Amino acid sequence: MRLGEIVGAQARDGAGHRLGTVVDVRFTQQEGSAPALVALLISPRSSGSFLGYERKSVDAPALIARYLRWRHRGAFLVRWTDVRRVGDGWVEVRDGYRRFAAALP
Repeated sequence: MRLGEIVGAQARDGAGHRLGTVVDVRFTQQEGSAPALVALLISPRSSGSFLGYERKSVDAPALIARYLRWRHRGAFLVRWTDVRRVGDGWVEVRDGYRRFAAALP
């Protein structure tokens, strides 16, 4: 699987309801090992990037920060372990998945 197959994909739950668009991914890296995919960032209203403004410390220029945070309001993270299937242009999360805050410290 390639990253380009996931970013931009439509996310849906097990019943087929639309959750939003996958706009970013989160990786973790342990010392001495390759990066591992741990979560998907899903935005219910926008398919564009956060441009780094999901980081709490990034707030300038203020108008752009406010606009992008408003545009992506309701965005959330889903753990990769909650992803049930990935298809051509779509991602399905398992029933009972949990939503996590999208903001980075």
